[in-house]
Amino acid sequence: MERKFHAAIMIAPEESFEDLSPFKTQRRTVLWEEQQSEDPLYPESHPRLEHKRQRYSVPEFIEAFDAIEHAEMEEVTVYGRVRSKRAAGKYLIFLDIVNEFERLQVMVNRTKCMGNQETRKHKFAMFRNLIEVGDHISITGVPTRTKAGQLTIAATELPELLSPAMEQIPEKLTDPKTRMQERHVDMLVNREAIDVLRLRSEITKHMRDHFHSKRFLEFQTPILAENAGGAVARPFVTQATEFKDRDLALRIAPELWLKRLVIGGVDKVFEIGPAFRNEGIDGTHNPEFTMCEFYSAYSNLNDLIKETEDILYSLAEHSQNLISTQLTSLPPIDLEKFKRPYKRIEFVPALEEALGLRLPKLSAQGALPELLAILKLSGIKVPGEVPNSLSKLLDRLAAMYLEPMSFEQPILIMNHPACMSPLAKSFLCPQTYQLISARAELFIGGRELANMYEEENDPEAQKQKLLDHRNLVNKPDGTIAIEEPEVDPAAVEAVQFEDDDGDCAPLDQSFIKALDYGLPPTGGWGCGVERMVMLFSGANRISDCLSFGTLRNVVGLSAAEETKKAGAVAEDKTGGKAEASR
Repeated sequence: MERKFHAAIMIAPEESFEDLSPFKTQRRTVLWEEQQSEDPLYPESHPRLEHKRQRYSVPEFIEAFDAIEHAEMEEVTVYGRVRSKRAAGKYLIFLDIVNEFERLQVMVNRTKCMGNQETRKHKFAMFRNLIEVGDHISITGVPTRTKAGQLTIAATELPELLSPAMEQIPEKLTDPKTRMQERHVDMLVNREAIDVLRLRSEITKHMRDHFHSKRFLEFQTPILAENAGGAVARPFVTQATEFKDRDLALRIAPELWLKRLVIGGVDKVFEIGPAFRNEGIDGTHNPEFTMCEFYSAYSNLNDLIKETEDILYSLAEHSQNLISTQLTSLPPIDLEKFKRPYKRIEFVPALEEALGLRLPKLSAQGALPELLAILKLSGIKVPGEVPNSLSKLLDRLAAMYLEPMSFEQPILIMNHPACMSPLAKSFLCPQTYQLISARAELFIGGRELANMYEEENDPEAQKQKLLDHRNLVNKPDGTIAIEEPEVDPAAVEAVQFEDDDGDCAPLDQSFIKALDYGLPPTGGWGCGVERMVMLFSGANRISDCLSFGTLRNVVGLSAAEETKKAGAVAEDKTGGKAEASR
């Protein structure tokens, strides 16, 4: 079949449009006719962009000419997407174009844009019928104001079609599945969708600016390595052609790499980048997410808390300024909620008070079965399966009794039991005589926003904490490991620790060796960027803060495309859709 190719559209005169939407069929037909006419209005529907001497984006145009009165000025060219079209009689059309999230009115007057070209006045009517909402156009004209005082560009020639919209932009889009499958359309139709993502960009930039102002340096650390250290989580494991005999893992946190940089002399360092955890998907979790971590030499827990309060209030203030001026679809932020200082809650005393009992010695090897027995005797039920480690049990109790306090105001849960923080410095609490870590977690509205602690910098203590973390895990048969065979600390480097949930150990062999070169007293801090965006945008789901939703949405898009392809192949072989649907 002979086909004619023009710019980015390939159309055969005898091609069937029965599988296309009516709008797309009409647009293709009109564009084809225009391209084939003797004196076409738009000889190319997807032309290359020509260089214009006076070229403005919409925000630049508004900034340059917002102060003008009624006097017209020199010709300029503006580009944008048509978002509305209004005909005022046969000879006047008003368009609204959008570029860089700002809107500008365009006035197309047949008399002014066609001049004395009497024989070509029919083009104006063709233009009026051809241009549709969603088209990208170029307008050459002069800045002016309407009688109502609105800044407008008055076209001095017919606008040029740069890229036609081949699908109609709907007026409303409310179906959640469609909004995720057609995320780009969701951004065009629902202002809140794009405003959340714009706020995310602004939050990331503001955090970078904040750290730069404190003389932090931003580094990029490896994402793919032999060990996924820095946190306790199940990693994504893969292989590389260069190392066929060993597994590699996507990082679950940049922590260990950043601390190596501090050892190397970078006293203040931060990174904002992706992390990957092979775990479930829910309203606040996604296997791929963005982390922000910073490490500051010669800093303690109080320094970290003060920095946290400064960052949070600064972000709240900046976000509210944006919401009140640009991102108006988002709910306002109550700045009073973020005023410093935040309430501090000591983990062990607060949990003992909430439970109404005294906790056993949590650093002992038999602490897990002892605590489970105490809870059972006291009639305290822990929902779900029995946790396979002491740290997970304590974490679940904190979620039940301590974290809900953050619904009233921001809280800092401080000084967790040492078993919950194997990478943090620990000390004996003078009040409870429990071994606790110099750590704090910020919670707001029941969600963890930031985690911070003084880093363990003693190599031998770090090795021992790794062994202790290993010894407080259930055995595969479901019994509890009160005591396990002794392990030579020197052999730590050769062991890949993993608990029954598939969570990997937080250390790798080279990091332990790096500590021998001297890590100064260091404070470390981390947060999930998406959590920050949820907090300040009012979004209830992490998918709203990701450009294309969670991994489930992304995989769903690919699966839908594969299903469509498979259906097309089946239809081609069988002559119909019935066979493909079996």
